[in-house]
Amino acid sequence: MTAASEYVVKSVMQGDTRKDSLECVLAARLARQHALQRYRRRHTTAGKGPHFLRQGQGYLTFCSNDYLGLAGDPRLAEALAEGARRFGTGGGASHLVCGHSEAHEILEARLAALTGQPRALLFSSGYQANLGVISTLLGRGDVALHDRLNHASLLDATRLAGASLVRFAHRDAVDCGERLSSLATARRTLVVTDGVFSMDGDVADLPALAARCERHRAWLMVDDAHGLGVLGTDGGGTWQAQSLEPGRIAASVGTLGKALGTQGAFVAGSETLIEALIQFARPYIYTTSLSPALAWATLTSLDIVRDEPERRAHLSTLIERFRLQAAGLAELDLHLAPSITPIQPLIVGPSWSVPGSGGQGGQGGNEAAALALAAALERAAIWCSAIRPPTVPAGTSRLRFTLSAAHTLEEVDRLIGVLFDAARRLRSARETLTGGTSTREAST
Repeated sequence: MTAASEYVVKSVMQGDTRKDSLECVLAARLARQHALQRYRRRHTTAGKGPHFLRQGQGYLTFCSNDYLGLAGDPRLAEALAEGARRFGTGGGASHLVCGHSEAHEILEARLAALTGQPRALLFSSGYQANLGVISTLLGRGDVALHDRLNHASLLDATRLAGASLVRFAHRDAVDCGERLSSLATARRTLVVTDGVFSMDGDVADLPALAARCERHRAWLMVDDAHGLGVLGTDGGGTWQAQSLEPGRIAASVGTLGKALGTQGAFVAGSETLIEALIQFARPYIYTTSLSPALAWATLTSLDIVRDEPERRAHLSTLIERFRLQAAGLAELDLHLAPSITPIQPLIVGPSWSVPGSGGQGGQGGNEAAALALAAALERAAIWCSAIRPPTVPAGTSRLRFTLSAAHTLEEVDRLIGVLFDAARRLRSARETLTGGTSTREAST
């Protein structure tokens, strides 16, 4: 009996045996996840990145979004403690009651300055920020035009707002413009894009998108969760790296829990946008404010981003080193995505798929190979999670390596050595299993 079928059997034995019972319905979905090689598990950690303990075993991690290595910086810990002493640990109420502290007010002003916008507004998470913006700007009869690889929270926000969701080809401003032309009768149109795409690491062409929006009287929204603090001369993000006038972006979203090393998110834009969000964004109105202690600690993060550009310089050196050494993995049908950011996906090629294996469209072998590579790295005390559908398209399962300014050149070298060794061993074992014939060769 497979682990997947055990879920169904256990559910029936322990509870209601009706097929429409909650236990049976959910057990069937869980079983399906197992069969598709898509079952997710949490791991409890101790310590600070990039070195974590997991069940007593030490790991060097390459899967965190702590791009500048600030999450474990002792200066942030001291600022967090100081903030707790000054303001308390929790907001205690929503921003519109009595939960908006001096720490929040100062942080919003600093974030607005970093993004080049007149004002900023704090949210508890990036998901809530995206939901707040889109539900405020759009409703039924309106259209959100998305890059095809946008983050799931942006798509969910559009659906929850009741707006129509239309997609344009990934990073294709020409296709975006053509679709805008066909949507001329829409009541309102919002073009939505990630700044840096979370699973691919590539970057949107913001000047080209802004030009199309201006031509067709559409608004531009940019979720720059993975660009803030990393890209641009001052860490301002994708807009700064591409020398775009920030006023050409109607709404900029950023997070505090990635390069800035704390938690929460914000929206930056015009005075009118921020006032509208305060009045109409339900995820802002109906929730307790972000911890003021965290807001106070984030001010120290912004000081470090401003005062220590060498962190971004070191991160760029690590990225170049990784890409140079990992390029040879293409000979093993493992391919680096074209990324200049800390997100460095290694996509498992089609020859790793095993015909007839689990999954839809014969893609299960591809997903299984990504899991096997991740497991091989773990045996060498290196942690990088395998990313599989539905997070990424079928047939593009990958290891999503993320680099941090807290990594050293020697640690990147160690990763590369282990990765090549693991890939060669798994490749050899797979060829022995299939008689040395790849999926592509067998189909010709």
